[in-house]
Amino acid sequence: MLSLRKYLLIVPFLFLGSCQSEIDEQSSNTQGTVTKVSPLTSYMQRVAMVPTVQDNVIDGSSYCTLKFPYTVTVNNTQIALNSTADYQKVFDNINASYYDDDIVKINFPVTMVYYNYIEKFIPNQSDFDDLIDYWNLYPDLLSKINGLNINYPITIDIYNSANQAASSVSIVSDQSFFNFIKNLTDSQYISLKFPITIVDYNNQTKSLNNNQDFENAIKYAIDNCPENNLVALDFDTVITNGSWTISYYFKDSDKTASYNGYELVFKSDKSVIAKKAGVSETGQWECNIIQYGGKELKLNFSSELFSKLNNTSWKLFEFNNSQINLRNVGNTTDYLSFIKK
Repeated sequence: MLSLRKYLLIVPFLFLGSCQSEIDEQSSNTQGTVTKVSPLTSYMQRVAMVPTVQDNVIDGSSYCTLKFPYTVTVNNTQIALNSTADYQKVFDNINASYYDDDIVKINFPVTMVYYNYIEKFIPNQSDFDDLIDYWNLYPDLLSKINGLNINYPITIDIYNSANQAASSVSIVSDQSFFNFIKNLTDSQYISLKFPITIVDYNNQTKSLNNNQDFENAIKYAIDNCPENNLVALDFDTVITNGSWTISYYFKDSDKTASYNGYELVFKSDKSVIAKKAGVSETGQWECNIIQYGGKELKLNFSSELFSKLNNTSWKLFEFNNSQINLRNVGNTTDYLSFIKK
């Protein structure tokens, strides 16, 4: 059996806060500057990932997909897949009868494409099973954001604070956009040139005029595209399970370091305890349903440090069993993120 280590390359996705612009806008249609650690940057990279859920009935994983062409056998029928349109042949076969087993068998060898565009040759069923078992150990990775397609090309202005050099680049595909973000350095600031057009999961074309429009379109896709909601989770159940740390807090500037070392436990009686080095601070929390079915988290602490999180309606952006990402949109946008301890 080939080593699994040869098959895996995971790119981390940071949910961190946006930095203040350190350069002037290059033109009137460029709105806002972000860095590689800005939330929007992470979201855009996830939009640009490889689509991986459309063939889940075949490979059983939302973190990889099979590269065309290949063949499968379904209910003793061999089906050739040369494009995404051929998935329908598999679905039609599965739905043709209630009395068969609907077992999908991949005809090896095949090439797997990971969400980060890495391709790996899989020679047999045993290696494939090992690969899928690996991905199943990480069900809470933030995966591709489906239901939003960018109309390329787009132009991005770049400023490098290390050498004070300015440049621009034309992005022509999801893969080039993904790799562009992956290769950003700490000293680079980027500005997207707007307007940018997208196509949403209803196949409607929309024009985005600034960073906030882009982030809102991504939020809409997360909430409404069925491919982003394969697993139903209850927020109160998730937040009261285990302890959490504040992985990012941005309000006017990055203030995360002030909360380093604190563990927070949210209890079902709506109390929350923050502990660090034997010191405990107790507060209250509540989660409310807001307009259009969204949710907001409200915190109420009395201590000087944690009271800074009060009086803010933290709107839930997305969550899973190991991450909770919130934002507050006003004259500026604030961010608060928790990760499971």
